[in-house]
Amino acid sequence: MKKTNKESSGSDTAIDDLRNGIDNIDEKILGLINERLLLAKEIGRMKAKKGKKVLDIARQKAIINKLTSLNKGLLGKQALCHIFSEIIAASREIQNHHSVAYLGPEATFSHIASMSYFGRSVNYMPQSTIGDIFREVGKGACLYGVVPVENSIEGSVNYTLDLFFESDLKICAELYHPISHDLLSKSDSISKIKVIYSHPQVFPQCRSWIQENLPKAALVECNSTSNAARRASEEPESAAIASSMAAHIYNLQVIASKIEDTSKNTTRFLVIGKDETKRTGVDKTSIMFVTPNVPGALYKILQPIAESGINMVKLESRPTKHENWSYFFFVDIEGHIEDTVVALTIKKMNKICLYLKCLGSYPMAKDI
Repeated sequence: MKKTNKESSGSDTAIDDLRNGIDNIDEKILGLINERLLLAKEIGRMKAKKGKKVLDIARQKAIINKLTSLNKGLLGKQALCHIFSEIIAASREIQNHHSVAYLGPEATFSHIASMSYFGRSVNYMPQSTIGDIFREVGKGACLYGVVPVENSIEGSVNYTLDLFFESDLKICAELYHPISHDLLSKSDSISKIKVIYSHPQVFPQCRSWIQENLPKAALVECNSTSNAARRASEEPESAAIASSMAAHIYNLQVIASKIEDTSKNTTRFLVIGKDETKRTGVDKTSIMFVTPNVPGALYKILQPIAESGINMVKLESRPTKHENWSYFFFVDIEGHIEDTVVALTIKKMNKICLYLKCLGSYPMAKDI
């Protein structure tokens, strides 16, 4: 049945009333955010006076967790985290401008992961290599760096692990970021694509899709997915496997979405810096050590972990490169170095090791 002019007018009036209500709420939200920023600015002034650091990762984690537990409305958890991460990032910028180094260029998955953690208000500094990230943070040019450490499909990023052996930087936080690959091109047809550019780790993650849809295309490796997108933007009969963000930056079309072979492709990133992160109660501690070259050495070093009841969530070995057949080991355990049981366990391990270093204790992130 067709609505009369009177009914239509009444409906429009009701919508206008609701929109006016939304406008009023938006004005209140804006006022409250600015009020929050004023408080954050005063905290920053007091921190500077006492020589304290601006970014308190444990505090940020506690805020998000508390708000998540209090949320009983329609706002989804992911949206809540995103909104308040941006508000917290804006608060930090008012307190003190700081830079975050990431594996560039713009629109890499490292860049996207960095923004998901620190928000968009931070000054991001793209670096050519993971080693450059360690160097920039080490010399103080950037306050923090974000580095990939392992992928759920491809395994550990060995270069990142090796750099911890030489560096004094700490792990301040961890985050898990889902990796989804799109096929980007200037062409509007898959049939026209003769070359695919991407990072060497990406091709195995999309092997089945490539074999089924573009079996004759030449696969050309690039040092990043963003550079792959840049090259594809210069060649009409080529494509790149990269993020959807790269499509916007390089003016490419998304020809096919989510072409990865498994939907559970996730990369774990570490936030590195010079800070010691406070205990939150749900933490993880990373250590690295070198064993003596005697039978049963690794067993004896790990025995205190087993006897203490601490859960070990990662064990990885890498060659030291200083002596043939000499290895250092990475171990992630649940708990914080401030926990008595963790501190005593590491102390027992240290007595047996040739070398042991605590890489940091930090809030445990949930795998996606």
